Amino acid sequence: MRLENYEMHLPNYSIGDHIYDKIGPVCESYGRKVLVIGGRKALAAAYDKIKSYTDQTRLVIIGKEIYGENCTYETVEKLRAMPLYQEADMVFGVGGGKALDTVKCLCITDDKPVFSFPTIASNCAACTSVSIMYNEDGTFLKPHFFVRPVMHAFIDTEIIAKAPAQYMWAGIGDTYAKYYEATISSRGERLEHFTALGTAVSRMCRDPLIDYGRKAMEDHRKGLCTYEVEQVVLAIVVTTGIASIFLTRDFTPDYNSGLAHAVFYALTSYPVIEERHLHGEVVAFGVLLALLADEQYEEFELIYSLNRDLGLPVSLEEIEITGEQWKECEKRIPDMSDVAHYPYRVTEEMLEKAMRQLKERAQKNV
Repeated sequence: MRLENYEMHLPNYSIGDHIYDKIGPVCESYGRKVLVIGGRKALAAAYDKIKSYTDQTRLVIIGKEIYGENCTYETVEKLRAMPLYQEADMVFGVGGGKALDTVKCLCITDDKPVFSFPTIASNCAACTSVSIMYNEDGTFLKPHFFVRPVMHAFIDTEIIAKAPAQYMWAGIGDTYAKYYEATISSRGERLEHFTALGTAVSRMCRDPLIDYGRKAMEDHRKGLCTYEVEQVVLAIVVTTGIASIFLTRDFTPDYNSGLAHAVFYALTSYPVIEERHLHGEVVAFGVLLALLADEQYEEFELIYSLNRDLGLPVSLEEIEITGEQWKECEKRIPDMSDVAHYPYRVTEEMLEKAMRQLKERAQKNV
């Protein structure tokens, strides 16, 4: 059946170590008054550089605000009530995923121009048209989708290279997951044009990480802004965002998730995950189980080797989860929405077998 009257809004972005000189040409047509909202550490790292470039334009920064602690609807409403927000012609969102998702939920809902300034490369929040919403207690609530992403993303690789390397480290795991989850979820189907594009694009969520991931992490830990770092940042922030937009539409099945994310969301039932581990770190572990469950053994070896080299988890112990807790997850995962659109039924027995194979692989220690 032919789909009619759908629209796609893809991200616009600039990337480089002095990319803020594009602020004027990109943003001035949207107004004059700018409100900057971001995370505390992110503003400390990027605000002065943003302001120095903004001062060279016709724009005026009328305020700088900390977004809050988490991406919740309550936080969004507090920001919406600020007089400075009402006065601003546009908002610059600065930070990582939760800060950018908060600002997106605030501004895109109100149709106020918003621009993203990612300061870490842990996810695609700067370029995608969804915010991951949490409850006030920090637990996952739901994704909140929008018709478009931000107006433009300014990806300063110098700032990202100087950020803690653990964020890009985790971002690598969340990014290669996109390829495996998209290709498994769409397997054997006649795809709409945009879903086929998203699945094809998702290959670029995997290949640069295999090619450049190890060197990029070495350089990032030294605070260097190299070609390899830039390629990995592009994969994490831009490619994954583009793939997500193509793969998630409200009138088609969701090809944007899968077993790796189901593993993550099931494990968030245990406080240690949110308190001591990063999203992409745990998703990277979930990818190993997803590949074993799907019997992609060559790909499993490729990702297992990459995880080992980068220090991403290959065992329950590395994410501080007990065998008993995993047994509980094995019962919950088959009924989770992330695996609702899969080419086969994910079963408790399948998960048990995958975990047994993962443990056997770890015992080889090669």
